[in-house]
Amino acid sequence: MANDYFQFKQFNIQQDKCAMKVGTDGVLLGAWVSTESCHTLLDIGTGTGLIALMLAQRSQAKIDAIDIDEDAIEQASENISSSMFANRIQVYHTPFEEYVTKVYYKYDLVVSNPPYFADSLKSPDTKKNLARHTDTLPLSLLLSRSKSLLAPDGRIALILPYQRGNELMEIILKNKLNIVRKTEVIPLPNASPKRLLIELSTNLSAPCLSDTLVIEESRHQYTADYIKLTKDFYLKM
Repeated sequence: MANDYFQFKQFNIQQDKCAMKVGTDGVLLGAWVSTESCHTLLDIGTGTGLIALMLAQRSQAKIDAIDIDEDAIEQASENISSSMFANRIQVYHTPFEEYVTKVYYKYDLVVSNPPYFADSLKSPDTKKNLARHTDTLPLSLLLSRSKSLLAPDGRIALILPYQRGNELMEIILKNKLNIVRKTEVIPLPNASPKRLLIELSTNLSAPCLSDTLVIEESRHQYTADYIKLTKDFYLKM
């Protein structure tokens, strides 16, 4: 059973009200995504507020964080208000489609650890379904609407299951986006990739920087690369 809280170096995450607890995916995305030259950021599906807080720690940007779930918004608001970054993060309880029609400025970075189970068996827990499944926010809609919110040199950053790579490429081409950075996340040496970290841009001529990240050498023995990536957040590895 997950703890009701998770202590990071510069903030604390309470998670008793959220269906989706602190996990490796959120930490990876928050630590990996490029934040340089970012003044305005949007975190879609903020959950506990983890990624918004990580990005606040890594930048001086103004950050908007949205979620469709009322309990998640309450939890994120509590976590953010108790942090040193509260003056730079604003939380909104709203569906993404509705938010797109109301926001009046553009973002340098739109980031999301999105729901990504498209066809799998659902849980009896309605809140977990909302957080995990794509019914309310399909990937195609997420990318097309996010693109409309980008500043001229803005980017979209996601973490997805590796097996959704082909689907992602089709959506990227349809929306005239370009992968400018990609990391294949591998759980253990010699294992197959499990996740894709992706940064997208509207600049179709920009080159793509591609690499891999192995998380563990063996069970609970983290690699030097993973420790280097996350060292500013975890209390200990």
